[in-house]
Amino acid sequence: MNVAVIGGGGREHALARKLASSRRVEKIFAVPGNDGMRDVAEVRPEIGETDFEALADLCIENAVEWVIVGPEAPLNEGVADFLEGKGIKVFGPRKAESKIESSKAFAKDIMERYGIPTAKYQSFTDYDAAYQYIESVGAPIVLKKDGLAAGKGVVVATDMDEALAGLDALMEGADAPVVIEEFLEGEEFSLMVLVNGEYTHSFEIIAQDHKRAFDGDEGPNTGGMGVYAPVEHISESVRKAAVEQIVEPMAHAMVAEGLDYFGVLYLGAIVTEEGVKVIEFNARFGDPEAQILLSLMKDDFIDVLEKVERKESFELTFAPGHQVGVMLASAGYPLAYEKGHTIDFDDVRDACYVSGLKQEDGRWCTNGGRVLLVTGEGATIEAAVDAAYANVDRVSFDGEALFLRRDIARRALNQGRPEA
Repeated sequence: MNVAVIGGGGREHALARKLASSRRVEKIFAVPGNDGMRDVAEVRPEIGETDFEALADLCIENAVEWVIVGPEAPLNEGVADFLEGKGIKVFGPRKAESKIESSKAFAKDIMERYGIPTAKYQSFTDYDAAYQYIESVGAPIVLKKDGLAAGKGVVVATDMDEALAGLDALMEGADAPVVIEEFLEGEEFSLMVLVNGEYTHSFEIIAQDHKRAFDGDEGPNTGGMGVYAPVEHISESVRKAAVEQIVEPMAHAMVAEGLDYFGVLYLGAIVTEEGVKVIEFNARFGDPEAQILLSLMKDDFIDVLEKVERKESFELTFAPGHQVGVMLASAGYPLAYEKGHTIDFDDVRDACYVSGLKQEDGRWCTNGGRVLLVTGEGATIEAAVDAAYANVDRVSFDGEALFLRRDIARRALNQGRPEA
């Protein structure tokens, strides 16, 4: 069959690679794709991810059987609604269901109504009211911009100065609410869930992302600076609790609200002294979690997708061992950064997923904030970390054009001994 992947980042690179390994897939179209996908897909950069008419024409002309949507923006714009209206099957929620990510207030309201464990919160559109609320509850506190922000619309404020500065930044020119939450103490993890109405299949392993820009979880929030899986020091009982107390109730809650979710539901969760709670939901695979989890998954993705469509019971199988991914990002990210810096990763190409690079005259040049996820694998987490950073050190680039964290998977490495 022919399939199409919508999006142009590392997550979509991983989806294209995974689909290319399927015995059932003949041709993959990547829309708009990126230059890193050209060895496994026909890249169509002339079609934007929200150019729905052109997307539909491409699918109809090439008998595309499945469209897999990677990023949140086209989901929020209604790509699934539009393509399904043309008789094209889409793996990704429609606009109404994708509000679980695009509106923090919408997601929080559902969780509150159905008793799904999450941080206490209030939503504000009035600056003075939000300011007074922050002053009344104090810090640490979490502020979230309502709407899509590519993982960067969150301020985790450790003191009042950070909290009020964050409020200024998030409410500047905003016409949507800012959600202010209590700060939850604990360890976070990512769980991917395949959903079709009330039917859910949660991945059998979890991953751990690293959101902050710099080592030691310092600096601003980003779209993700590194990831590893599986996370063995968080017990299977915690994963099962997340499924039973959060995932399944949320699927039933959405159906009760008149929603019919079909696609991947990303659960960002935290293990607290009171049990596992929701940090956030996303309406698609995490990035960079997808790159690692899809690489570890041994199953044919088309088979999996169609079992979800038919609401069948099944088990996913994952390769033994561990994988670690380290993100190389443009200096200045997640704020202002330059493009056009040269990078050479030919020696480790198969271990990399392209996020923000393009080819010019045979050279790879930076073209985004996060540019390349470099991975490594090993029988133990220690071996996988060593392999990942050995591969990182085989990547060359202009001086200080890029930066990375050197402590990915530190929580796993530090189990049983004090953190540095």
